[in-house]
Amino acid sequence: MERRIENPCVGGSISPRATKKHQNHLQVVFSFQLGYIDSMKTIKKRILSACCGAHILHDGYTDLLYVLFPIWQMAFGLSLAEVGSLKTLYSGAMASLQVPSSLLSEKIGEKRLLLFGTLIAAVGFLLSGWTTGFLGLAACLVLSGVGASVQHPLSSSLTSHAFEGPELRGALSTYNFSGDIGKVILPSLCAALLAIWDWHIVASVMGLLGLLAVVILAVVLPQEINVNLHKPQLEKASGDVDGKGVGSNFLNLGFISLSSIAVIDSATRMGFLTLLPFLLISKGASVTQVGFALSLTFAGGAAGKFVCGLIAARFGVIKTTLITEIATTILMTLAIALNLDVVMLLLPLVGVALNGTSSGLYGTVPELVPLHMRSRAFGVFYTLTIGAGAISPLVYGFAGDRLGVPNAIALIAGSVLLVLPLTLGLKKAFRKLAI
Repeated sequence: MERRIENPCVGGSISPRATKKHQNHLQVVFSFQLGYIDSMKTIKKRILSACCGAHILHDGYTDLLYVLFPIWQMAFGLSLAEVGSLKTLYSGAMASLQVPSSLLSEKIGEKRLLLFGTLIAAVGFLLSGWTTGFLGLAACLVLSGVGASVQHPLSSSLTSHAFEGPELRGALSTYNFSGDIGKVILPSLCAALLAIWDWHIVASVMGLLGLLAVVILAVVLPQEINVNLHKPQLEKASGDVDGKGVGSNFLNLGFISLSSIAVIDSATRMGFLTLLPFLLISKGASVTQVGFALSLTFAGGAAGKFVCGLIAARFGVIKTTLITEIATTILMTLAIALNLDVVMLLLPLVGVALNGTSSGLYGTVPELVPLHMRSRAFGVFYTLTIGAGAISPLVYGFAGDRLGVPNAIALIAGSVLLVLPLTLGLKKAFRKLAI
């Protein structure tokens, strides 16, 4: 006769054989859960790695233009306004398709669109190496800008959907920092190659690197990307603070204030970086020195993401923004007045202040918008910031032609202070979120 064992969970009794079967079943379920968790961790790492790789390439593409601008000015006899228009065409094409690319990705898939956009950006740089005139070069930059438009909204969206809770800010910080790596590596590589090759060859080589990146991204990104890798959570975003329902709108006080600060910050950064090579040349710098100076600035910017991230964690994004923007104004003013050798030593600090603000701004977007609207919110955010960065080189280029490069940079330094009153709106939004 089989011995029965009391089961305290159900108030009955079960046989030892049934108990063993139950234990085996639990082991199978537990093993499956562990395997599922490991699989999700692997997918998250692959998504973040691919997004960081795409960010390295595309931000590197954007900032190596600053190395090529003086070369193109001499090759085609361009004014500062015409040089600025090249940046405007590239960044304008990139900004205009931020939101459409977010919407299009919902239909054809984020992976396909990210790969296709990266391919188009690489082809644009590849073809630019074959151009012999200003109009052809402008057309290639527009093509490359169109391709680059998909990277920021799609990579940010993929990252913000793959991670949640405490992991999200860290993942977005890693993603943002990777862009600064590209800003250091590609401009430095471009400047080094310009010392031995003609700019046509160098531009084509940059395009070939992009084609290689497309192949790598196709392998690293998962075949099917499930954006719901985490359980849905009730969001307490400032889209709710107006009493219009949970997640009803992301165009709220906090998001608008944050975006306005980012617009000024982006316009400042792009305008200054466009004119910086010409300021250095006026102080006696060679093209190689200009490339090295830009690398120092971008390296400082990469460090700024890390340093300002620590400051933001301790003092908050508002105080961090005030510190970095005031420092930006002071350092730009010093760069105008000091000689070349001292300015070269100062540029890493300029990069820290110039780029440090953005790390806190990008990482704050998910805190101010509902989960289901993050993709569109990032699209709008990047449209505004990149659009401002597209317009400012043209505007400050005209100012440089009329007022001179030093006075134009002084104008940029003064415009940074417009950020200060905008932090009040952001502070009010955070107070409502805390209620």
